[in-house]
Formats: sequence, C-alpha cells, structure tokens
Amino acid sequence: MPPVEIKMKAAQSAPSIAVPKSGFYSQVTRVKLAVDKVASSLCILIVGLMTLLVTWQVASRYLLNSPSAVSEVLARYLFIWLVLIGGAYVFGLREHMAITFMRDKMPRNLRISMEILGELATSVFAFLVLTIGGYIGMSRQMAQLDSALQIPIGIIYIAIPLSGAMTLFYCLYNQYGLFRKFSSKQD
Repeated sequence: MPPVEIKMKAAQSAPSIAVPKSGFYSQVTRVKLAVDKVASSLCILIVGLMTLLVTWQVASRYLLNSPSAVSEVLARYLFIWLVLIGGAYVFGLREHMAITFMRDKMPRNLRISMEILGELATSVFAFLVLTIGGYIGMSRQMAQLDSALQIPIGIIYIAIPLSGAMTLFYCLYNQYGLFRKFSSKQD
C-alpha cells in the first residue's frame, strides 16, 4: 500500500482571487475580499495584543512580584477569539488542512460534487451549531459577569456566532463557485 500524501500549501499574505468584471459573483467576491481583510486584520491585532499582554504578565510576575490577573484572563479570551475568527478566515481561504488522497483520484464531476457535499455539510454545522447555538449560548451568558474583567461572559461568546456567520458566508460563496465550476468545462 503506497503511503498517503498530505499536501499543505504555504500560507499566503493576502488572498489571490481573480475578481470577475461584473455580475452577482463579482459583487459577492468583493464582499468576500472585504471580509477577508477585516478578519486578517483582526487576527493580526489579536496576536499583537496577546503578545503585549503575555509580556506584561511575565514582567509583572517576575520583575514586580505582582502578577496581573486581568492580563492572563484577557489573553485567554483573545486566544479564543483568535482561534474562532482565524479558523473561519482560513476556511474562507480554503487553506485548511485536508487529506486529498481520495478526492484527487476521483473524476472531475464527482470530485466537484463531493466538494459541494462537504461545503453543504459544513454550512449546516456552521448555521445550526455555531451561529444559532452560539447565539443562544451568548444570550444566556450576558447576565453573568467575569470575575476578573467585570464584563459579561456573553461578550466573549460573541466570537462563536460571529465565526459561524463567517464560515456560513464562506461556505455559500464556495458552493456558488463550485456550482459555476461544475457547469463549466474549466477545472
């Protein structure tokens, strides 16, 4: 049995999408590029803030002998936001890790059909679990305050429905592109 090859692409600094000249798809592509820009900027900002917070946490603990409880908790919450927003962003770029051994062996139309099915399953999950479930969880936690930051826990939970909405948008965008690809002869 031959070894399974896992293909991973290097992360790009910016998405390289050819924007169609006119029509619905071009408008949606422009929206996608704007969402990409906001998500990547937010992730960069979060990483920068986390770096400052963790540096302050270490300095206050070892140099001042007075650890900051706020910086530790805030860094943890920012990490949650980074994972959820960053995960949705990477999904939108279609740069997430995938084992494509079986898919690469399929005929073109079957391969595209399987990709559409995968996007559909992800859409259902993103809508029901992340967006709807995340909104319900966020709403229920708005009355509870975080002990260190004194902010509602629901504010931290906003990242769940936000990442769900982003993932759902990316799924619908990808499905539309796959349907266009399926109906055309290009690969």
